[in-house]
Amino acid sequence: MNYITQHEAVIAYQARSKKKSHKSIVLWFTGLSGSGKSTLAYAVEERLYQKKYQTCVLDGDSVRSGISSDLGFSDADRKENIRRVGEVSKLMLDSGVVTLVSLISPYHEDRQFVRKLIPQGNFLEIYCKAALSVCEKRDVKGYYKKARSGEIKNYTGINSAYETPINADLEIDTERLSIDDSVDLVLQLLIKQKVIV
Repeated sequence: MNYITQHEAVIAYQARSKKKSHKSIVLWFTGLSGSGKSTLAYAVEERLYQKKYQTCVLDGDSVRSGISSDLGFSDADRKENIRRVGEVSKLMLDSGVVTLVSLISPYHEDRQFVRKLIPQGNFLEIYCKAALSVCEKRDVKGYYKKARSGEIKNYTGINSAYETPINADLEIDTERLSIDDSVDLVLQLLIKQKVIV
């Protein structure tokens, strides 16, 4: 038996957005470990904060140490991790917040699941593009080296696949662009989508 009854929100997210003077949206940063996803997400958040927008960043490390601390890195666990973050992102969207998600999210199917979960027009996929060799050079934690030696199993880019986005709303070459230029591209997208002014 299912004893769950979902209540309709009394205050719609559109009303919350109007009160906050900005639209709520989910920005989903995807890419290999070391591609600059979290660095960019936090830099965008800082710029939005300066403009008085309400934001929240959900990055892989914070999620894995909290709501997904019980998950490993099997395909099934990765899928569940993304499902959980997608559901949390939807709640944040409903509360009128600009939510910036930074997850490797290696599989197209899982990213599409979240895109369909979020009301149409409120999900923007941002692909942080950088060559594997560049990501390995940036790896201060030494995870790539451990993966290559076999110490870490199922590491994306080494012994687990990363599926490049087919229909990303924005592709940023984090290998060549500065962080400021990358932030500018994200903000331009948000202006174009009428999220911010």
